[in-house]
Amino acid sequence: MVAKTFGSAVSGVDANLITIEVNVGQGTSFFMVGLPDSAVKESQQRVESALKYFNYRMPRQKVVVNLAPADIRKEGSAYDLPIAMGILQASEQVSFSELERYVIMGELALDGNLRPIKGVLPIAIEARKRGFKGFILPLENAKEASIVNNIDIIGVETLDQAVDFLQGNLEIKPLVTDTREIFYNSLDDTEFDFADVQGQENIKRAMEIAAAGGHNVIMIGPPGAGKTMLAKRLPSILPPLSLQEALETTKIHSVAGKLGKHASLLAQRPFRSPHHTISDVALVGGGGNPQPGEISLAHNGVLFLDELPEFKRTVLEVMRQPLEERKVTISRAKVSVDYPANFMLIASMNPCPCGYYNHPEKECVCGPGIVQRYLNKVSGPLLDRIDLHVEVTPVRFEEMTSTRKTEPSKVIRERVIKGRERQKTRFQNNPEIYCNAMMPSHLVKEICQINEAGKTLLKTAMERLGLSARAYDRILKVARTIADIADSENIRVEHLAEAIQYRSLDREGWAG
Repeated sequence: MVAKTFGSAVSGVDANLITIEVNVGQGTSFFMVGLPDSAVKESQQRVESALKYFNYRMPRQKVVVNLAPADIRKEGSAYDLPIAMGILQASEQVSFSELERYVIMGELALDGNLRPIKGVLPIAIEARKRGFKGFILPLENAKEASIVNNIDIIGVETLDQAVDFLQGNLEIKPLVTDTREIFYNSLDDTEFDFADVQGQENIKRAMEIAAAGGHNVIMIGPPGAGKTMLAKRLPSILPPLSLQEALETTKIHSVAGKLGKHASLLAQRPFRSPHHTISDVALVGGGGNPQPGEISLAHNGVLFLDELPEFKRTVLEVMRQPLEERKVTISRAKVSVDYPANFMLIASMNPCPCGYYNHPEKECVCGPGIVQRYLNKVSGPLLDRIDLHVEVTPVRFEEMTSTRKTEPSKVIRERVIKGRERQKTRFQNNPEIYCNAMMPSHLVKEICQINEAGKTLLKTAMERLGLSARAYDRILKVARTIADIADSENIRVEHLAEAIQYRSLDREGWAG
């Protein structure tokens, strides 16, 4: 007898429907076909042990399991449960009338318990799109899948529960989650707040500009000046995620298995801070079984690279394309996968190996040329993609011990949102652009027009400070964002002057 169940294979951040056909006939062997990897092939032992635990039997006949379509590689242990259900139906040990109306996924333990799996959210979305009645999966993943409405999410803890449910002997109520309620209740749950930061008003201002225009930032300053502390607070002033952005972000974390037990919709912008020993594959994604990297996990959020010159050169250079295209394409001989990577890059670095170049109190002990060599570890093409260069100075004792209340993130975020609203209106005819940092050169010329006084100031600044030509567009984009925050229709001289000061590393001879 032939039985048919349905599962799913995740490719990139989307899922493909997999049909699992089981045929039990004359013979004595077990065959699994349809391009399974080792983890899928090993399901025979897990399934057999789980069936025996609940007093079912593995047929001592010829069992053929076909995973179709056969040209898609099947990976992982999540096919255990649908294979087990198909074997029970095909060997006529049980009878399921609605087996083909459900997508079934789950990894079996030897005692028949179900272990959580990756990529549940895209599978649930695909199951609803294909018109299935429900999705049977491990209970620990049920809350994540219940983000998707109009499909029954049935969480089970054991193989026996899944069998009883499909036979009609056990009633399991579908898990229902009010996605919008969870989303809107969690929008303001930020862990860090700018109200905790004393002093550093100029850095807070730079962060506000970066958040309002979606600009990348690099902070240069001595150890202990507060670079990491300020970076961690940036997500608290970014505009809240839209529901669509939250679903996109949750899908990526679901595929990577980063959501954790009983997790639901991610309503906060992600903040990823990889260590400087990270490999290029771990940063951008890839591997034999392609997985999203740190830049995709930071999608719609912030990627923070602390101690930028300590990262390997190859690691930093692979970021150049994703910073421009806002997606990562991972190509293999048989498959090409796209992962979204629309993130803000925040980097920090010491000004020299000892950390005290340009320090107001401590003396730098680095020899001649060492400072420049240290800064040159970060390539020009990468710096070209960073709009704001901010010098961070240590906080004075008087500011540290001050009891004066500082501006909270909530107030700063309101100004950022107003600035983004102006940009949304401006780019309404360009759906792929929604902030000033994304403007191509032809739009910069059209939108960032300056008067004669502004041109004179910019010309003088480029000549006197030795600013490079690549700084020109960046200054205009940042000036446009400053004007948006000030609710100004035109870029004024004072907006340009402030934007110019955020190009520290473009000054010739900055490091002596």
